[in-house]
Amino acid sequence: MALILNIETSCATCSVALSYDGMILHHLEDFEGRNHAAMLSDMIKSCMDYLENHDGMKLDAVAVSIGPGSYTGLRIGLSEAKGIAYGLKIPLIGVPTLELIATMAMFEIADFNPDTDLFAPMIDARRMEVFTAVYDSALQPVMDPAPQILTEQVFSKWLAPGRRLLFMGDGAAKAREVLRSVSAVYVADIVPLATGMVPISEKLMRDKVYLDPAYSVPLYLKEFQATTPKKRFQV
Repeated sequence: MALILNIETSCATCSVALSYDGMILHHLEDFEGRNHAAMLSDMIKSCMDYLENHDGMKLDAVAVSIGPGSYTGLRIGLSEAKGIAYGLKIPLIGVPTLELIATMAMFEIADFNPDTDLFAPMIDARRMEVFTAVYDSALQPVMDPAPQILTEQVFSKWLAPGRRLLFMGDGAAKAREVLRSVSAVYVADIVPLATGMVPISEKLMRDKVYLDPAYSVPLYLKEFQATTPKKRFQV
């Protein structure tokens, strides 16, 4: 049994959750946009205050959603997690964001068939590109995480009769415009949250799968591409 602080900042929502043996002890979420830099430290402080007010409970590990996702959000979350791991000398756990989204979908879909259904979490990567992967019901990747430009051919291998390919995440709306197979099912309102990290972070803790606090970096999957701001006035 382990007491873990889970941190999720990969997309628009910022959230934290304290978990112990599968139970959520305390959690906070902000859905107002990309306020991670302003919100995250106070959220973490709330969790630490909760521990102090409950017989001085001590963290066993800190887990962070490692990516892919927002470059800025991932950096903010990992920096905070590293600081906690260093300061408290506890393990640092990295939770893959696409796996997190697929896990949360499994809990939401009452009728999914573990023998045939596959999960394709998607994170918007601008234009017609997404970060995505395909997982089976045991969360084993049958298509590795990667950036993909959406075309009808990308998922054709898994859009077969008698099988459903379930799409979810903030990139799934773009897939709906392109992939019109009857085997494609779109699951709405799946947002990566720290509360959804719990089964993954606890498993990684049991298996002692840790990140190196000194050298770990977010799982970006592709290089950052900055855009040049347009000039408002010409001289």
